[in-house]
Amino acid sequence: KKKLLSSLINKYKFASEKLLMKTVESLETSLLPYRKKLLEHPLYNKLQTEESIKIFMSYHSFAVWDFMSLVKSLQLKLTSTQIPWIPVGNPSTRRLINEIVWGEESDVDKNNNPFSHYELYVQSMDKIGADSSKIKNLVSLIENGTHWREALIEVQVPKEIFDFVDFSLTVATEAPVHIVAGVFTFGREDLIPDLFIEIVRGLSKNNDEKFDDLLYYLERHIELDGDEHGPMALQMIQELCENDSQKIGEALAYSQKALEHRLKLWDFISTKI
Repeated sequence: KKKLLSSLINKYKFASEKLLMKTVESLETSLLPYRKKLLEHPLYNKLQTEESIKIFMSYHSFAVWDFMSLVKSLQLKLTSTQIPWIPVGNPSTRRLINEIVWGEESDVDKNNNPFSHYELYVQSMDKIGADSSKIKNLVSLIENGTHWREALIEVQVPKEIFDFVDFSLTVATEAPVHIVAGVFTFGREDLIPDLFIEIVRGLSKNNDEKFDDLLYYLERHIELDGDEHGPMALQMIQELCENDSQKIGEALAYSQKALEHRLKLWDFISTKI
């Protein structure tokens, strides 16, 4: 009986794992056309001069910043943030999101000083002379109690930036956890290594020391997202969708919207360069 029970459990685990893999594979297949457009976007070929990189960073900084709200939304939904503490959800999923938060919110710079990836990015902007005033003003306004939507209007961001951030923060604050995970995984985390490697290839030809911090940031993202956070995020979306066709459909629909917003952002930055 014990052998039979063990055999049945193993068969169930194998079947469950196959179903979960099919969930991710179906999502990735459906999103492939959007990824292809992003990976072949003409923006990368324009990032050849110091001025073009400065322009790119001044707009892209908003995507670096709002990404953290998606991360923290998942942490709030998937772990316990209350006192007294109680265990919440799946221990494996808790570990996944806590490791991702740890890496994004408290990584180290090239001198081994603790920094969030957002702070690393702004630091690299300042070093090369990119305009960081708008993103700093936005964060400052929010720190002082201004609603993020009003803050975006006050700092007069372009419509494409407003729409991009508005979508991300609306998902982070209002959407169910499987949708947040879908946007985070397929619209951001799983996508970042492929996008940023194109930029690194161009920058690596420039030996100017002022680009050292930016190169470190990009290479750090590729290292963490490609080798650790990306696979973790895929496992998380597998668990949260639970092979539920409705959840998979919703995760797909919002992931497509996230990629559409990224394409519009890339189009906008490309025209500015």
